[in-house]
Order: sequence, then C-alpha cells, then structure tokens
Amino acid sequence: MRIVTATAVILTLAAGAAPAAVADAGRACTDGLWRMDGYGTVLALGHGVYQEYQTTAVSCLKGDSARQTGPGTYTADGTVLTVRLGRDRDHAQLSADSSVGHRQLRRIAALPTKCTGPTPTDPRTAFDVFWQSFEENYPFFAAKGIDWRSVRDRYRPRIHKDTTRAELFDVFSRMVAPLHDAHVAVQDGDRVFAQGRPGTEVPSEQLDARVKKFIVERDLARAPYRRDFAAGRITYADLPEGGPGYLRVSGFGGYTTADHGSYAADLAELDKALDTVLTAERTRRLPGLIIDLRINGGGSDALGIHLAERLTDRPYVAYAKRARNDPADPTRHTRPEPIPVLPAHAPRYTGPVAVLTGGSTVSAGETFTEALMDRPGRTIRIGQPTQGVFSDVMSRTLPNGMTAWLPNEEFLTRTGHTFDGTGIPPQITEPVFTEEEFADNRDSAFDRAVSELDR
Repeated sequence: MRIVTATAVILTLAAGAAPAAVADAGRACTDGLWRMDGYGTVLALGHGVYQEYQTTAVSCLKGDSARQTGPGTYTADGTVLTVRLGRDRDHAQLSADSSVGHRQLRRIAALPTKCTGPTPTDPRTAFDVFWQSFEENYPFFAAKGIDWRSVRDRYRPRIHKDTTRAELFDVFSRMVAPLHDAHVAVQDGDRVFAQGRPGTEVPSEQLDARVKKFIVERDLARAPYRRDFAAGRITYADLPEGGPGYLRVSGFGGYTTADHGSYAADLAELDKALDTVLTAERTRRLPGLIIDLRINGGGSDALGIHLAERLTDRPYVAYAKRARNDPADPTRHTRPEPIPVLPAHAPRYTGPVAVLTGGSTVSAGETFTEALMDRPGRTIRIGQPTQGVFSDVMSRTLPNGMTAWLPNEEFLTRTGHTFDGTGIPPQITEPVFTEEEFADNRDSAFDRAVSELDR
C-alpha cells in the first residue's frame, strides 16, 4: 500500500480564479477557526498558516500544517489546498487539487478545550486515541462483522505504563488485522503494518516490474507502436493487424519527481501521454481500447477523472462521495456529492472500452473503474474483483508519535451501492496473473478483451 500524508488526501476545489478584490476579501474572511463536517478535524487559518487539529471525544492533537501561497490557498508536500467562503462568512469549503469533491467547514469561536492543553503520551492514552479514532470514523465495522467495542475490552486491560512501543505496535496491528483493509495501517517510524483482502496481492514495485515484463514479451511483442510515459507508469501500444489500442496504467500519480511530486506536475505528465496517444487520427480509427488496471497502486482520484474525461463526449456522473460525520452513529454521513465527468477539450476516444481489473487494482484504480461504469458507450470489465478500498486515507497522529491510517468515506454508484470490502466485480471473469498463467505463458484476461472488442 502506498502511504500518503493526510494533507495529500485531505480535499479539492476546482474553481476558477476570483478577481483580485474578491480574492483578497475571501482571504480575510476565511481566517479563523473552522470545524469540518465529518473527518474529526478542526482547522486554524491565519498568519499565513493552515493548521489541522485532529479531534476525538478523548483527544485533540496537532496534525498537518501548510503555508499560505495565495489568496485562500495553502501548499504542503506538493498538494494545493483551497478554502473558499460558502453561502455566508460562517460557512466555507475546503478542497485539494489531487482529490475530488469538497469538504464543508463551519466557523467556530474557539478551539475545543482538549486542544488547549497537552495530551499525555503514556501507552494507555495512545491506545484510547487509537481506538477512539476508529470508533468515530471507520464506516465498515458492521459490514465486516467486527464488534469494535469488544476489541477494546479485549486489548485495553493488557496496556499499562510499562508497555513498550513494540508491544503497543503489535497490539494495534492485531486489533485491525481482522479488517483486511488495505487503507488501514499502523506506522511507527519505518515499521508499518498493512495488509490487503485475503487472496489478493497488494501492488509493489517488484510485482509491477514482473507483470510489465510479462505483458511486453507476451502481449505486445508484435505491437507496431509501443511507448512508455510518466516514469514508466503508463504504457500505450497499438495492437497488430488493426487491433484495439492498449493502455496500461499502474498508478494515478508518481509520474515525475519534479516539483516534489505535485499534482500539477503529475497532471502535466498525464496530459503529455494522452495528447500523444489519443490523437484525432487514432481516436477515429481505433476499433476498441483495452485499459489495463490489473496492477494499479492508486494515487489521485482527480487524475482518474481527468482520464475518464478523455473517454466520453457526453457529461455524466462518475459516482457520489460521502463521509461518516457522526462519531456516535456510523449510519450518518455527509450529503453525497456527485462527481461529474465532463468531456475534455481535446481529442476523445468514445468507442468500446475493455477494462482489466484484479485484486491488485487498488484505491484510485478502483474509483477510476467505478467512474467508467456509467460511461456513455460500450464498456466492459474483465478479470477479477478489485481490492475493495476507495476512501481517501485519514492520517491520525497518536500521542506517542505513532500514526494510524484509516478510511472514513464511501464512493456510491447511482443506485447508492458501495463496493468497499468486496471490490468491483468484473462482468466477465478470467484469471489474473496466477502462477499457472505465468507458467503456461497465458494472459486470459488480455486475450478475452481482444476477442470481445473484435466482435
């Protein structure tokens, strides 16, 4: 699993630049204290600084910070955060350029009391903050059959003032292991516990390299045109004899080291690849397009939407996004926000698409897959179910310096369905990179996609 900071997954606002006078007024009005709807977060804005406070019923700890880089904008670790006033001076929206949707803010008069004093750093306090962070934010306990309160009752008596960091790390890992959630992790320095859904393999550089070599040698050996883009994370090939195009995307991010890996730099690299591949001539002649996401480690949902916009000539809704927003009631959420797909102002491919997925299709790879489910035009999914993790990842700092990572959002289809836990199923099931497939030099999902698009 790719670990990212909370700042990198915490929000996005796609709006045009305001006139200077309005922007200056907005900057002055957004200074102050804000409570986020859901996410257990309070923001302090002012003096050129964005400061996050992570709150639960038992704690308040400083989270990420960012420096102001423009009217209402803040930047940290290559992510641009934007705050804009809403219907009045007491309501605002927060977003990040690498994410989709908006987070609603309500002005408050003062920091919560727990934010004004130190938090004890003993092992039991760390345990309580860890447990409470999941209790108030994790949406899927019921779906996964986990009684989180009984987990607390089982493990809390084992924690005392002399519990070592290693022992506490092991307890935290055992507590979350039954979730089998690739967006859940425990981190203490270089030590990380994370795991995926049983029967799947979470993407790694080694797996990606092995699969890419296999595909190039088996599937693309006779391709009349093949090229890598975005530091090798995107590959395109024209298949022989007038066959379909083949587009492999192994992640939605990490395309460049320039600008500290910023979203803007990744977007520029993605556009460079798409402008080269989806030319007006090629989009006219291609009889079909295979999009291979079988090894995709995720990244930016916004980049996935950007790619989807090159695959339609009609606007549609990709999905709706919502978050848990009642610490005491896991059935309550923020208002679902529809995420649109708008046709790009560039050549677009609108013909048949075959999407290849598997258990190593993770996070943004899955939200992109979901974004194509209602795509106008023929779209078919082939392979195995995706990993089953869609949410942005919350980073929660614990009093002893450890970090907990967890999801708190759902991505809904137009019928209100979510695929968390189970993954998005294929419409045509084929094996995906099994040892038997490797041994017999087979790529059943790829071959099926070619035959389906030839129809």
